[in-house]
Formats: sequence, structure tokens, C-alpha cells
Amino acid sequence: MTRRASKKGRWRRWVKLAFASIFGIIFVAAAAGLVYALYPRTMPQTQTIEARLQPAELDRLRQVSDFDEIADPAARSVALFEEAGRVIEHPRCMNCHPRTDRPTQTEAMRPHTPWVTRGADGGGAPTLRCSTCHQTENFEASGVPGNAKWRLAPIEMAWQGKTLGDICRQLLDPARSHMTREELLHHMAQDELVGWAWHPGANRKPAPGTQETFGSLIKAWLDTGAACPR
Repeated sequence: MTRRASKKGRWRRWVKLAFASIFGIIFVAAAAGLVYALYPRTMPQTQTIEARLQPAELDRLRQVSDFDEIADPAARSVALFEEAGRVIEHPRCMNCHPRTDRPTQTEAMRPHTPWVTRGADGGGAPTLRCSTCHQTENFEASGVPGNAKWRLAPIEMAWQGKTLGDICRQLLDPARSHMTREELLHHMAQDELVGWAWHPGANRKPAPGTQETFGSLIKAWLDTGAACPR
């Protein structure tokens, strides 16, 4: 009886010792972790985040003088507009002239994500305005483009799916363009939202040339009779 009690006592002492050892290890590990977490370190310095891609080099637009050799005024006018059409038909412009009430985006002109709609004034629906995401300038951190006038062109000025000749005749029709020829020239040559196409930010490819060259082509086209391609 005494031997059995002695064995039972030793077993209990062994269990207590084992538990004490386990708790001791846990305590030491926790203390070491706390010391490591609280140990002072040199904080990382703020660094500029590099752009994923460098802006693409601008494609050159031909100058108005390059068309001086075309003697026929109508043919020269058409040639001038076809050169300007390289900007008009570029995704930077086409994305804002969709055939539906939903804008497109990227070089592939895919439907805008998230789903947004034109709205009564071209600036989006009352519950989701364009200005909710598109601020007064490009937001490089997220890649969201911006301009204070960000909106879609009127549905009467939808360009996607149309030939350059159809777009030309559309521009000259005040009922659809909502502009006189003088206003059209100002819009193309000086409007800051149109000018965004040459400064799109992030890794977007800008429209060809510059707004100044584009404007001079439009002016020369108007001055030579505003003839349209077929």
C-alpha cells in the first residue's frame, strides 16, 4: 500500500514538473516575442513609387505645310482632315464618344468598369457622377484619369462605329455637334478636356502630335472648305 502511494506521488510530481516546464517555455517565448516587437528599429524612409510604364512617345502629326503640294483645294481639305482624323479616331477621344450611354476605356475601348451611364448632362447619373472618381487632374497613385470637365460627349456626337467621313459630316452639322464652326475650332484647338488626350498620365498612350498641331490642322481644313472624306 505504501509502495503504491509512493508511485502515485512520483507520477503526480512528474506531471506537475512537465506542466511547469511547458508553461515556462511558453512564458519565455512570449517574453522574447514581446521584447522583439518592442525593440526600437530604424523606420523605413518614404520613397517615390515608380510608374509601371513610362509614357509612350508621342506619334508625330504632319504639319499643315506638308500639304501645300496638293493643288486641288478640296483634295487638300480632305487630306488635312484625314491627318486630324488620327487624333479623332484615337482611343483617347473615341472613349468619350461612345455609341451607347456607357463610356469605354483603355486602348481596347472596352466597356467602362464599374458600370456607369451618361446621365442627362453627360456627367453621369445623379447617383454616380463622373466626378465621383474622376477628379480635377490625373490621380497617379491609382491611375484614374481626371479633368475638371470630365464627361461624355452628347449622344448626337457618338463616333464609335462610324467612318471618318461620317464623323466629319457630323462635326459640321450644328444640330448634332451643337457648335458653330468657330466654336468647333475653339473646342478642338483650345478646350482643356480635349487637351487631356495628350496628357493622359499613367501608362496610357497619348493622342498623336500635340493639341496645337491638331488645332492647326482643323483650322486649315475649315479654311479650305471643310471637305469630308467619302
